[in-house]
Amino acid sequence: MVRIGYTMMTEQAGPRELVSHVVGAEKAGFDFSVISDHSFPWLESQGHAPYAWSVLGAAAQATSRIPLMTFVTCPTFRYHPAVVAQKAATMQILSQGRFRLGLGSGENLNEHIVGGGWPAGHVRLDMLEEAADVIRRMFAGESVNHHGAHFDVENAKLWDLPDEPPPIGIAVSGPRSCEIAGRYGDLVIATEPKPELLQGFDAHGGAGKPRIGQLPVCYDTDRGAAVARAHAQFRWALGGWKVNAELPGPAGFDQAAQHTRPEDVAESIPCGDDVDAVVEAVRPYAEAGFTEVALVQIGGDQQQPFLEWAEAKLLPALRNL
Repeated sequence: MVRIGYTMMTEQAGPRELVSHVVGAEKAGFDFSVISDHSFPWLESQGHAPYAWSVLGAAAQATSRIPLMTFVTCPTFRYHPAVVAQKAATMQILSQGRFRLGLGSGENLNEHIVGGGWPAGHVRLDMLEEAADVIRRMFAGESVNHHGAHFDVENAKLWDLPDEPPPIGIAVSGPRSCEIAGRYGDLVIATEPKPELLQGFDAHGGAGKPRIGQLPVCYDTDRGAAVARAHAQFRWALGGWKVNAELPGPAGFDQAAQHTRPEDVAESIPCGDDVDAVVEAVRPYAEAGFTEVALVQIGGDQQQPFLEWAEAKLLPALRNL
């Protein structure tokens, strides 16, 4: 059975609202939760970008059961890997073992703010691999001294170390990231149900480990309103990873999606209150071999109706997938 998760979308809600949403997701019966880690929204119409790690700390105290996870944190530009290791270890303690650390190579949208430039994709993946190695060593309790191609770490040690380190997830989009995920990841993360990504993960040591996907939906009893909202706030998602990783700000995403029509969005994202449509959208993930799928409800002010619908109708249907 595929486990179904809830996404705290930092781009579309403020920090207090996000905590309230994940409390509601726990009550509704979601199996786990994830949170995006952004410094900018994708589009200005989304309108938010609170600090994900503060939200996670509050969520750990406001909930008692639901697992928490970054989806995903980039440990190479805004954050130094030694700092990410400390944050994640602290979260694992605060949540009493409910935290997983999702890592990825990042997007220019969020990482440009520190003024370090935006190198080519292969360089970003080399940086991710080096960062994952540093984080793993710190999770193991080492006093880490590291002088690598991209990072320097001087006598770094975690003084508050959880009994069990947070599992590390690595986001993948191609062969090189699959290799890194297989070597350093306890689980793999992808946003598309591509079997070849899981096969690449398995080939480098990932066999038998969890694999997590993500799917946007736009619940509303008025399908037309759902389509309009999905187009207004999520049309950027149709651009694909190669575009989305490179653009530096919301204006660029707005420009890139200017010819995306509401009907284009509706073809890609389940809109309305048709349970079967969401089930069929999740099915390719299950068939590809994903063990978990995190849903994104589009619209920061539409979470409570979605959670009520999910508890009453959607989650029971997905349990039978």
